Amino acid sequence: MSSLAHLKPATKALFIPLKKEHFDAFERGDKTFEFRQFGKRWNERTCKVGRPVVLSCGYGKARRLSGTIKSFAKSPVWKSKGYAEYLLCYGGLAIGPVAEIEIEVKRR
Repeated sequence: MSSLAHLKPATKALFIPLKKEHFDAFERGDKTFEFRQFGKRWNERTCKVGRPVVLSCGYGKARRLSGTIKSFAKSPVWKSKGYAEYLLCYGGLAIGPVAEIEIEVKRR
């Protein structure tokens, strides 16, 4: 048995594709929260505080930022900090709870 067998493997980074305008805002430091529809992909289990994230401008590999989840909250859509942003993205589908993911971007 290896002496490192007791160590847990590193947590895989959560991949978060973003529209260019939102990616640019994270890059500038103007945006620190991402809002997604709460569910299987975006919940307390998948968005644990401390988990590494990769923010991507779209799905390409050209523009990416690394960061860490700083906080997570589940809020009713109408009480969400990102209500206006969320409605622009999801429109009439914005009926369920919102996953509010605070992300600390690593600065170079």
